[in-house]
Amino acid sequence: MSARSCNSAGIFGGLGYDAPVELILVRHAQPVWVEEGKSVLNPRLSELGLEQSRRLAEEVRSWSRPTELWVSPTRRSQETAAPLAEVLELAPVIHDWLEEVRLPPEWDGRDAVEVGEAIRGGRQRPEEEWWDGPPGGESFRAFWARVTEGLCGELETRGLAVEADDPQHLFHGERSEHRVLMVAHAGTNAVLLSRLLGLPPVPWAWERFGAMHTSVTRLRAQSLLGASIFALRVFSDVGHLPKEMRSR
Repeated sequence: MSARSCNSAGIFGGLGYDAPVELILVRHAQPVWVEEGKSVLNPRLSELGLEQSRRLAEEVRSWSRPTELWVSPTRRSQETAAPLAEVLELAPVIHDWLEEVRLPPEWDGRDAVEVGEAIRGGRQRPEEEWWDGPPGGESFRAFWARVTEGLCGELETRGLAVEADDPQHLFHGERSEHRVLMVAHAGTNAVLLSRLLGLPPVPWAWERFGAMHTSVTRLRAQSLLGASIFALRVFSDVGHLPKEMRSR
């Protein structure tokens, strides 16, 4: 396996024994999936979603400042990230690999009831069909590879080497300080969590991690086993939202 490979048999690496590396995963705010009875594949944020984003932006004022802000190319992610970028005075960097699993393009503008039925029906598919994804959409195999290889490449450009021969949960490299805030999706963040924590891929990864809108999930590298692992420190924190504003 080449050093740049980051498929299901590969390894992320290079975070250093005591490197203060933190990855902060944020799910986008509540979007408007249905407009006038029609399904929308790249929706805007709802009024609630806009307020969720504003409240998260106020919360980040108290954080240790992230060094980078990565954002999915979708409208809902960029609208969520906009107030964060303003408060943090960081220029968002758009990464296509952070996009959610891509649904069939013909679902855009289709009757929302039909799309909902297709999604619910798909939950009863055999496992192999889950891997293939909905007809006309992105397969989960391709989605997993896109997300994990994207992150792997970004870590490598920051001096974080990839080791192919270690267990999936171990990381190696020089001491380096990075605090990266990523605004993406339930599915994307679930894949990132699975890969960083060394969990085997399944085509329903987002079912493992039920993150809420504008929730905050934190992972930090720590020394262990002569290398480093990523430890899950916080999952789906929505303490910045009152209960009546929390949504999934």
